Amino acid sequence: MLVILSAGIAPGLALLSYFYLKDYYETEPVSVVVKTFLFGAFLVFPIMFIQYVIEAEQLVPNGFVSAFFVSSLLEEFFKWFILIYVIYQHISFDEPYDGIVYGAAVSLGFATAENILYLIANGVEFAIGRALLPVSSHALFGVIMGYYLGKGKFGKDQTKLFLFFAFLLPFVLHGIYDYILTNQSQWLYWMLPFMIFLWWLGLRKVKLARILSDIHARERLNTTLNMKL
Repeated sequence: MLVILSAGIAPGLALLSYFYLKDYYETEPVSVVVKTFLFGAFLVFPIMFIQYVIEAEQLVPNGFVSAFFVSSLLEEFFKWFILIYVIYQHISFDEPYDGIVYGAAVSLGFATAENILYLIANGVEFAIGRALLPVSSHALFGVIMGYYLGKGKFGKDQTKLFLFFAFLLPFVLHGIYDYILTNQSQWLYWMLPFMIFLWWLGLRKVKLARILSDIHARERLNTTLNMKL
């Protein structure tokens, strides 16, 4: 059991540490990041229950609906909901890049709990594959969600549009991911280029968020200097 727990937790913590350590301005309080991670982990249980009921009642007409609405819609909406109502107005969310940290935290909390349950049920031999696909994809969905939350909170206009994008893009990307994984017989040939694209997009959002945080820091510094003058 200890091996399974270690294998289930390690990928999520490694990825979260990576995104966390890229926060150069006023690193986020560990307690708030951990709380966000745990919120994501606790989401697994109600979402799994809802998904179980939907499947037991045979309410899913096809693979497309299952991928986009039973899986992607439920998971990305609840993660987005947690970020909007728990983190978005939090005093610690004080620069654009912070959205990346909290988006990754809630997504990796969810992915880690899901990963542990999967490995308990199916065995530790699936740990590497789970780390490369579900855990990393959830991390990147969270990064993209967090980027648009940061852009929405600290941008000068179109806040509602960016908050909508924070849900829409992860929802679409997650739906594509699940559809490839569950509905394509040669799924690996589709998944490889999709994951390369997803990593490229996620890391690009990290870079853009860093630029936005640099701009935000300069503006705060200029404001402080002007107030002293």
